[in-house]
Amino acid sequence: MIDRSAPPFVRGVEAADFSAIAELTNHYIATTAIHFGYEPVDADALRDAWWPKRDRYPYVVAVDADGRFLGYAKSGPWRERAAYQWSAETGIYVVPESQGRGIGAALYTALIDRCHTCGFHSLIAGVTLPNEPSMKLHIAVGFREVARFARAGWKFGAWHDVAFLQLMLRDADHVPAPLG
Repeated sequence: MIDRSAPPFVRGVEAADFSAIAELTNHYIATTAIHFGYEPVDADALRDAWWPKRDRYPYVVAVDADGRFLGYAKSGPWRERAAYQWSAETGIYVVPESQGRGIGAALYTALIDRCHTCGFHSLIAGVTLPNEPSMKLHIAVGFREVARFARAGWKFGAWHDVAFLQLMLRDADHVPAPLG
């Protein structure tokens, strides 16, 4: 039985977490339009893609008091051109039976703090619509909707809109340090 009163423990991702990350991601790919992938992902491929970028783009996981995986949040490149290097794209997935317990907020709070420490100026998230819980979560942790694209993705026999939200981590007068 899940202890719904216990807060999750959030920590940085470890290589061993990618089996659980892949399993959760594959759940969302197979059963929802929240993830626009059509094919299952592989834990080794996810880990191998994360490894070279791990110092720049944080990932965090939430586990319960018994060490059970509850979800993850990740960051990655927003765009590849040099001028975009101070913005990161974020994503978050919580185990369905653990939703509504504050895990998403705990994951995002930890990820936002780590992204700030990494020198990012802003974070950008895409949310497939409809997805009221995700929109509420993003807004609750400080994101604001900046764009909405109609019928941007086709999955499970229907078109889906995508909202893009942004969280500014620094003031407009911030001049970023060069990144290595």
